Amino acid sequence: MGADRFLVIGGDAAGMSAAAQTRRLRGASDLAITVLEQGPDVSYSACGIPYWVGDVVSDRDRLIARTPHEFAAQDIDVRTGTRAEAIDLDAGTVRTVDGQTLGYDHLLVATGGRPLRPPVPGLDADGVHGVHRLADGADIRAAVAAGARRAVVLGGGYIGLEMADVLHARGLAVTVVLADPLPMALLDADMGERVCKAIGDMGIDVQPDQPVREIETDADGVVRAVRTDAGSYPCDLVVLGLGMGPEVSLARDAGLRLGETGAIEVDRTMRSRSHPEVFAAGDCVQTFHRLTGEPAHVALGTHANKQGRVVGSVVGGRAARFAGVLGTALTAVGELEIGRTGLCTTQAEAAGYDVRAETIEGTTRAGYFPGAAEIAVKLVSDRGSGELLGAQVVGGPGSGKRIDVLATAIWAGLTAEEFAGSDLSYAPPFAPVHDPVLVAARVASRAERG
Repeated sequence: MGADRFLVIGGDAAGMSAAAQTRRLRGASDLAITVLEQGPDVSYSACGIPYWVGDVVSDRDRLIARTPHEFAAQDIDVRTGTRAEAIDLDAGTVRTVDGQTLGYDHLLVATGGRPLRPPVPGLDADGVHGVHRLADGADIRAAVAAGARRAVVLGGGYIGLEMADVLHARGLAVTVVLADPLPMALLDADMGERVCKAIGDMGIDVQPDQPVREIETDADGVVRAVRTDAGSYPCDLVVLGLGMGPEVSLARDAGLRLGETGAIEVDRTMRSRSHPEVFAAGDCVQTFHRLTGEPAHVALGTHANKQGRVVGSVVGGRAARFAGVLGTALTAVGELEIGRTGLCTTQAEAAGYDVRAETIEGTTRAGYFPGAAEIAVKLVSDRGSGELLGAQVVGGPGSGKRIDVLATAIWAGLTAEEFAGSDLSYAPPFAPVHDPVLVAARVASRAERG
């Protein structure tokens, strides 16, 4: 290979995975790898921010996987505090806001996601915080240390519920305000109701079906309440947990084609479909659902790392393709563990499947064993073929990671009957003799047979 230049825009999961994988494959070659990161940190865990806010993780630096200095030891030039302003696709250059122009032979756009912010008056008030950057976590921690006592969390997805949990654990009175009828919109309603009840039982106030109309402020512009059509909820701290959209302004202005989800359209090697000399990966790209093949935008670090690794492999000279997503995700609120994968009932129906859904209740350990907790497992399958399409798990400690074996079964295309016959482990401290996921599969396959 001749001398060339690999330029990466964005220094978190996708960007740094790509840079590191390329260097591993190319070794100490004459390939120059440069990463532009607008913030002060690279390779940090945004998913860990709630746990830092909650003092579960006490040291901010524990959230940083590797520093620019460590990447420099791999001959990867990381330039923090450097924002890319424009891409010239014809010239093969990127211009930064401080006036630099950098050429490239391979370009990766890994600009990540942007927190969704509805057009609500007062959303930029002092005391309103996102949960996206490490600086956001520092600001929320500072607000709690300064005496914040009442918090309103907007949104009931993973980040919203995690933030409600940690703020409640730190002694704040917490209200979760939802535009939807239930938290965790990617769960079916019956499973979402279990989550909602458990949160309420913890002492967190949940207010559903209430889109926010205004963030009310005092004379100094500091947040004092969140107003909906149903009322006003006093607070001195507002946390935004409304989800993530793709950050594509740089790509759009350059002329890279966007897909129907609004994210950058790429093929399975993570090349732009309109400009194959450019790669894109992470929360800024449109991917596809493994079951339906339909376009999807799923902002998860697991996918970003895998996509970055695909880019790094291709640039490094090794064939690689991204295999799609099931949307497998997991979280915990207090002792309640929540997992989901594949299609929920409404998604499966929209995809044209003849849907069967079965829910069973069981325990996480042998019923007689100390610490056995309740668990509910829901399986979604195709009525005609018996193919597993989706799964949801809600229960006490030991429940959540069971979603992984279900995701594996769905990924492999197993039917409910095939999965019911699989050989899973058993010991009283870990599971009943018939694990709940297999019981659910057996119920689904029995229903299928007649």
